Amino acid sequence: MENLIRIRDLTVRFYTYEGVVHAIDDLELDIRQGETLGIVGETGSGKTMTALAILRLIPYPGRIESGSITFFDRDLHREIELLKLSEDKMRSIRGNKISMVFQEPGAALNPVYTIGDQISEVCLLHRRSELGNRAKQRVESLLRDGGGPAAGIKRPFWHWQRRLYNKIAQESNPLEPRFLSHLPLFRRLLWRMGDEAKLLTVDMLKDVEIPDAARVAIHYPHELSGGMKQRAVIAMALACSPELLIADEPTTSLDVTIQAQMLELFRRIKVEKGASVLFVTHNLGVASEVCDRVAVMYAGSICEVASVEELFLHPSHPYTKALLDAVPMPGKELQTIPGALADPLNPPPGCRFHPRCPSAMPVCQQEKAELKEIGKDHMVACHLF
Repeated sequence: MENLIRIRDLTVRFYTYEGVVHAIDDLELDIRQGETLGIVGETGSGKTMTALAILRLIPYPGRIESGSITFFDRDLHREIELLKLSEDKMRSIRGNKISMVFQEPGAALNPVYTIGDQISEVCLLHRRSELGNRAKQRVESLLRDGGGPAAGIKRPFWHWQRRLYNKIAQESNPLEPRFLSHLPLFRRLLWRMGDEAKLLTVDMLKDVEIPDAARVAIHYPHELSGGMKQRAVIAMALACSPELLIADEPTTSLDVTIQAQMLELFRRIKVEKGASVLFVTHNLGVASEVCDRVAVMYAGSICEVASVEELFLHPSHPYTKALLDAVPMPGKELQTIPGALADPLNPPPGCRFHPRCPSAMPVCQQEKAELKEIGKDHMVACHLF
């Protein structure tokens, strides 16, 4: 299976007044086409930073120091180095080729705009050409019928009107609609594009199983429940049929019933849309339900990568074993991982996990282990192998 995303030697630092925070260190990770890859680990292990680095959304004062993130564009049939793109080109990929569902849906939605307006904005930004063609076809149909909102557009002038309207629909001319929108004639056509975006928005809300989608589209975020807001954010992320959907702990703040519905929704998205999913979570149970492969992170580095079955049946890294032992189970005494997560301001030398590892050796304090394959699709970064 070909890789959709290939990350190599990714390093992210935060320059704060207290010192340099080592958020991600020489990370290597592959996301394959059509798969759901889960990233698990304790809070502060770098899961969210990895997701944000793919979209180049590392917040200030963070910075991507080195590494490469290669994205295979299926439309262009070639690889693109995301870290070398200009900001304008990167903006055309965000929300279009690669979308993200953020951890807190309430913070991801603008409280002063309706749900429909916020999803329509994504469609108008990345799918303007498609919406323009749909609107043009609808106006031409109304002209042929001789009525409706297009009745005021005179037939003799429609030929040159259509030529100029084609320019409105071109994504390569972002300033022309702004100029032409001051003309009453073209304002009507632009309104038609907005109407098409609203119709598409309702369809997207229906796709994520929101009941009475047309009514929800005119509501503001504060009028929706947590589960409904999460579905609206997912609909916004899916508006342009992205090739990669990044979900940053999308079920954390939801109750068990809604959480199960969300997991089923992500499974259906992968099958119907054919998209790859990067699923960030700290819940191993959730990862086992929705993921094909799982990558275990600790202190900004990948410890182990394997299929779900292999990881849960044959965990190899001491940290992976400790995480699985810490999962509460009936009739079993609750286990904890001794010590605390490595300090990102002053990380320990060598393997980041060695101060807490029961199998630590002298070499673990001096050298960082590289990821090595110990079985089919099973990679481990540990000196025990």
